This record gives sequence, C-alpha cells and structure tokens, in this order.
Amino acid sequence: MVIRHGTVYDGSGQPGVVADVGIRGDSIVAVGELTKEKGKEEVDATGLAVAPGFINMLSWAPEALLIDGRSQSDLRQGVTLEVFGEGESMGPWSDSMKAEAKAAQGDIRYDITWTTLGQYLDTVVKKGIATNVASFVGAATVRQHVLGHAARAATPEELAQMVALVRQAMGEGALGVGSSLIYEPGMFATTEELVALAQAAGDSGGMYISHIRNENDSLLDAAAEFVDIVRRSGARGEVYHLKAAGRDNWGKLDSLLALLEAARAEGLKVTADMYSYPASSTGLDAIMPGWVREGGYEAWRARLLNPADRRKLLAYWRERGGAFRGPGGPEGVLLVDFKNDSLKKYTGKRLSEVAALRGTSPEETAMDLVAQDGSRVGCVYFTMLEDNLRKEVVLPWMAFSSDASSIAPEGVFLKSNPHPRTYGSFARVLAKYVREEKLVPLEEAIRRLSAFPAENLGLARRGRLVPGYFADVVVFDPATIQDHATFDAPHQYATGVEQVFVNGTRVIRDGEHTGAMPGRVVRRARTGR
Repeated sequence: MVIRHGTVYDGSGQPGVVADVGIRGDSIVAVGELTKEKGKEEVDATGLAVAPGFINMLSWAPEALLIDGRSQSDLRQGVTLEVFGEGESMGPWSDSMKAEAKAAQGDIRYDITWTTLGQYLDTVVKKGIATNVASFVGAATVRQHVLGHAARAATPEELAQMVALVRQAMGEGALGVGSSLIYEPGMFATTEELVALAQAAGDSGGMYISHIRNENDSLLDAAAEFVDIVRRSGARGEVYHLKAAGRDNWGKLDSLLALLEAARAEGLKVTADMYSYPASSTGLDAIMPGWVREGGYEAWRARLLNPADRRKLLAYWRERGGAFRGPGGPEGVLLVDFKNDSLKKYTGKRLSEVAALRGTSPEETAMDLVAQDGSRVGCVYFTMLEDNLRKEVVLPWMAFSSDASSIAPEGVFLKSNPHPRTYGSFARVLAKYVREEKLVPLEEAIRRLSAFPAENLGLARRGRLVPGYFADVVVFDPATIQDHATFDAPHQYATGVEQVFVNGTRVIRDGEHTGAMPGRVVRRARTGR
C-alpha cells in the first residue's frame, strides 16, 4: 500500500510535509518521495492530512465492542486505539463480581467468559474488533475483588492482596492502575492505598491515572492528593478529563493548572487529558454521598426507598446549597440512559421536565428514578465553562479522550442518548479549536492525539509515522473535518475522515467502514521504571 501526495504529519509536532507513506503488512516501511515504488494498492491523498492514528485516552467501549466490534463512532474520527480502565476494568473479577456485572447489564447484554483483565482483552480481540485496545487495571476493581463494597480502609493483608492483583494485571500488559474516586467503592480508598497500588504499577513502568476525588468544591485538595500519590509512588501520573466543575468553581482552574505546572517543574511526570465539551456525563450517583451508595446498588436502592434515609439525604443536599447547584439547577441535568424500558420515555428530557411530569420535586425524582430503573441512570451535567476548555486545550501536556463508548447509530445503541462526545470528541478538537479558533496548530494537535499519549503510556511502535512503526494511519481533510452530534441529536457521525488503517489494514475507505477487524491488544512495552 502506498498513500501518495498527502501532507504527512509524523506525530513529532513538526509541520507537515508533502510525502508518500509506504505500508507493508502491518508496518510502515517508508516515508518520503517513493517514485520508484508502486503499491499493490495506492491512495491519492492530495490536499489531505496523513497522520498517526489517534489515541482515545479514556474509552468506555469495552462492553459495546463485545457486541459490535466495528467501533464506528470513534473510528470515523480517526481513533485507532481505545484505552479502558477509569477506576473499573473488565478484570480481575471474582465469581461474585461476575454475577453482579451480569445483573447490572442493560441494553447491551453479553456472556462473561473471562476472569482476568488479560483474558477479557484477548476475548474481545478474538470476537473481532476494528480498533486496537488497551487497558489500565481498575483500582476499584481490585478493591472490590478483595473487600467487596466495604466502606473502610483495607487492612495490611487486604492491601497486599490488592497489590498482588495489580502486579498480575501488569504482567498481562496493563498500562498501569486507574482510579475513579467519586464512585463507590473506589471512593473508600485511602491515599495510602492508592500510593501502594500506584507504586505496584510504577514498578513495572506503568502509570497512575485518576478521576480525582473531587472536581468541584474540593477540587484543589483533590488535585493536591493526586500529586502526593504521584510523588510518593514514583509512578507517572495523569488526571482524567481535567475540569473545574460547577459555576462556583470555574474560577479555580487557574489555580489547578498552576498546581499541576508546579508538580511538573518539580520533576514529577504529570499530564492530563480532556474532552472537548462544556458538559460532563455520568449518573445520578454523582450527586449522592458515599453513605447512601455504600454496599452496591441494592443497598443504595433500599436507602432511597427508606423514608428516614430520604429525609437524611434531602437534609444533606439542603446543607450544601442544593443537589443541583453545580449544573445551575435540575434544568442543567439531561437524562440520557435508562435500563428500565418503562422509563425510557424520559430519555432526552431535562430532570426539571421529568419532575414536573411526575409531580415530585427534582430531588425526589432523582431518588425515585434510581430506585425504579435498576441503575444509576445516565445523565449529562452542564457544569463547565467554554473559556476554561480553551485554557486547557492549548497545554502541551494535555491529551484527549471521549470518556464515552464507541457505537453506531443503529440497533441497540439507539435505545439511549449518549453524550455527543461519543461521536464528536476528536473531530471537534480539529474543527473547533484548530481550524476555527486557531488555538492549536494542526501539527501540535496531531502530536497530542498520537505520539504524546503513545510515549506517555510506554507503547512500542505506536503513535508515529516513521518506518518500523505499526501502520495505524488516518487520512483526513483539515478543511472539512467536523463533528455533527448535538445534545438533542447525538447519534450523528463526524465527517472528514476519509481513510483509516489499523495495523496496515484499511478499515475506513472513502469515509465508510470496510468491515475489516484487524484490531489487536496493545500492551505496555516498558518493564520497569
């Protein structure tokens, strides 16, 4: 295969140059003026950008890929590697964890035939996937494996078991350990526990990556804890989806960035990633304290149905200025994902609308929906400031993510409304912040979509367009690449990506999926610090 006459951006951050790219098998074999070589197949990329495949630093596609390996919403934006493991991972699982995961399944249903994280990754590749996959091991997953849903510190013996599970996952090629400290049971981890797990990952060259303990009122304290964990463990560290959430906290972003810059100046290997939208997406659990969620969903549901616990929760919210202070009220909460078919009629409605329809207060409605749905209820929270995104997107140590699944506008996926970042995160970076607002040069944006995360993760032969590297390649039109998904109509593919190759196989041809499934497991290459 020869890709001819495109403007090649090799991932280094240097300006693009018009050149040809030669591919043989799964690898790039030549970059330059290939006048003497002729490919069995050739692509004319005149006027187009030719870049390394993009890396999604935070993907929630592990379930979706089990039933549809095409990975279309990401692949059509140029993503060739999905990275999993924000707090939770698809292993190591105990028998009780498998049973709980099976019971929690909603629209997407699948058999659980694996136990370890490595076994899951091999399973999804065996089923057939178009993109490559990699994963962190979840700090909450190893905690639940050992402690269940207990809201207490681990004993030394329990912590030793957790460390052993992390080391096992690292031996299977995990990228490091990922935490998510606003969700149960990960929220019950102490700083000491996280230091131990991060150190275990770092001993094998892995990273500590974290949805920090608070992104709103206690943002700076949570960021300081993250830096402390990195410093004490010796591991590289990344903050997931960096943000200052809630109107009262928008002014804290400068202090947050200064704190992380100071850590970097100290010599700590600290980075971050972001998604390119001013709204987050999580569940109604995000507004509820740990005591009400302790013990897993069934215990949580029981408390939400108990009059005394409901009164206690309402009092908790009142003391803190309201349950929906961050998004500016219940009208700032968009309901997007239900498990119970009887509640799917509320998909795409604001919580304020649903409360009015049901004749209950927004707070009572939130409690009732969780109790009735059998899940945390998927939501979009409008909590961020666009100007803050602009401050983040220019940072040289900022990578990008979707914090979403990779799906298609068809079948079972149409039973819920995802955040538009599912279909548009990466195209939006290139369209809005590069082409329209000119905040980031194209070559720098490509670096931070490819080589930068690949190097940070310790991946071998990924993230660059140079001979000897795997041929993960995206060919796109910088003048037309565009996201189209909106909050009201999210199931819309991005456009402007014309060709995508994964491990040398073309998976997008002239903007359409070829049906090829060449995706592989990408495992961490480094074996030590």
